[in-house]
Amino acid sequence: MVKKVFLSISILFVILLVWQWQLVTYGVRMGWGQLQIIWGAKPVETFLQDPSFPDSLRTKLSLIADIRKFAIDSLGLKDTENYKTLYDQRGQELMWVVQACGPFDLKPKLWHFPIVGDLPYKGFFEKDKAIAERKNLIDENYDVSIRNPGGWSTLGWFTDPILSDMLKRSDGDLAGLIIHEMVHATIFIKDDADFNESLASFIGDTASYNFLAYKYGKNSTPYIQYLHEDQDYQRYSRHILRGTLKLDSLYKTFIDTESLDWRKARKNLLIEKIVKSIDTLSLYEKRNTKGDRWLPNNTYFMSFHLYQSKQKDFSKELNEKFNGNLKAYLGYLSKQYPFL
Repeated sequence: MVKKVFLSISILFVILLVWQWQLVTYGVRMGWGQLQIIWGAKPVETFLQDPSFPDSLRTKLSLIADIRKFAIDSLGLKDTENYKTLYDQRGQELMWVVQACGPFDLKPKLWHFPIVGDLPYKGFFEKDKAIAERKNLIDENYDVSIRNPGGWSTLGWFTDPILSDMLKRSDGDLAGLIIHEMVHATIFIKDDADFNESLASFIGDTASYNFLAYKYGKNSTPYIQYLHEDQDYQRYSRHILRGTLKLDSLYKTFIDTESLDWRKARKNLLIEKIVKSIDTLSLYEKRNTKGDRWLPNNTYFMSFHLYQSKQKDFSKELNEKFNGNLKAYLGYLSKQYPFL
C-alpha cells in the first residue's frame, strides 16, 4: 500500500515537472540567483566595524537602520530580517526585469507565477536569459524593455539584503526605496500588480517626507533636496501619464485595414512629441531629452501607469478618511487586504 502511494505521488510529481518544466526551471534559476546574493551578503555590523570602510557609506548604513526603525515603529510595517545585511555588487548589475505590451495598446503582458499570481514583469539574474526573453517577445510582436531595478522584495521567501548601489542614493530617495519594498513585505495582493506597485510607491514617496522631517527637520538640506527631487518626479510623472492617455486615445482610433507602417509612424510621431515637450516642464533639474537618441516604446508609458496611476486615489483616501495618518491608513489596508 505504501509503495503504491509513493509510486502515485512520484508519477504525479513527474507529470507536474514535465507539464510546468519552463516554470520549474525558471523558479530554480531565480532561487539560485537570490541565494547567491544572500550567501554573499555580510551583516551590516561587519562593515560598520571595518576601519577601512568609507565614512560616507557607514553613514548610509546607519541611515538605513533608522529608516527600518521608522517604518516599523511609525508606519506599522512588518518587522523582518530584511536590510540587516549588505551585498557588495562591485559595480555589477544583479537583476534584469523584462516588461512587454502590445505595439498598439498599453495592456501589459502578464506572466503567471504560483502564489503571487499574474505579474506584468519577469526578473532574471542572468543577462543573457533576459535578452533571450526580450528577443522572443519582439518576435511575437510585443513592445519590450529591460531595466535594472534598484531593489526588489522577495515577499518573505528570502532575507533581502541592502545592495551596495543603494548607498549611492540621496537620503530621501533611499528612504523611499526601503519603505517601498517594506510595504510589499507587509501588504501584497495576488493578481493585482497595479494596486501593489502604486501603493508601495505612494507610501514610500509620502513617508520619506515624514522620515526626513523627523530625522533632520523640514528646513534641512536632505528634506529640501528630496522635496525638489520629488516635485520634479511628480511633474514628470504627470506629463508621462498625460502622454499615456493620448497614446491610448490614438490606439483606439486604429483599424486593422490601416497599414502597419502607417500606424507605427503615427505612434512614433506622438511619442516623439511627448518626449520633446518634456523640455517645457518647470523642473529643478532638467532631463536630457534632446535629439533622437531616446524614443521610448509602450512599455515605458505602461510602467508609469503601473506605478503611478492610483496615487491620487490613495492620497484622497489617506487625507479624507485618516487625516493624513499613514500608520492608521496602513493598519486599515492590512486588515482589508490580508497578505497574499
